[in-house]
Amino acid sequence: MTTFKIDAENNITAFTSSEQIAESAGETMFGSRKELAALAEKWPATRLVEIWNGLPGVQPVERFTSRQVAVTRVWKAIQSLEPGDGAQAPRAAAKKPAARKKAPPAARNRAAHTKTARVIALLERPQGATLKAIMRATGWQTHSVRGFISGQLKKKLGLKVASSVREGERVYSIKRRS
Repeated sequence: MTTFKIDAENNITAFTSSEQIAESAGETMFGSRKELAALAEKWPATRLVEIWNGLPGVQPVERFTSRQVAVTRVWKAIQSLEPGDGAQAPRAAAKKPAARKKAPPAARNRAAHTKTARVIALLERPQGATLKAIMRATGWQTHSVRGFISGQLKKKLGLKVASSVREGERVYSIKRRS
């Protein structure tokens, strides 16, 4: 059976049960997922994220959906740590994630980098936009563009989208929003 030791910097070390393990200040021992879960109950959720992001070969996360999910994922990941020699999980440089602030509503509405905003900008042009132009701007196929116009723009956003054929090409346009 493998026993694990976690220190204050969230380094996890794996030991075989036959090894002599000395517990020092700031270090905690655990040998099962249940024991890890009991320890994690006392930790802030950010510590679980830091532990996960410090493990080798994992996809970094910003947060977990629950403490239970975090414990389960960490437990599965540390099972691959090699016991003996006090093998530690390599740590990336510990960085505090910057606190993200929500953009004010006006700025969120102006976010021109979304595909929805790009399509609306194309359709608001005086001449509108051809189906091919929308496909180029979004990387979508024809059926996806038509579905987006019908579902997102017309039904969800309530925009009046006009469709016509000009010189053999389908052209979509909307009236300028006030």
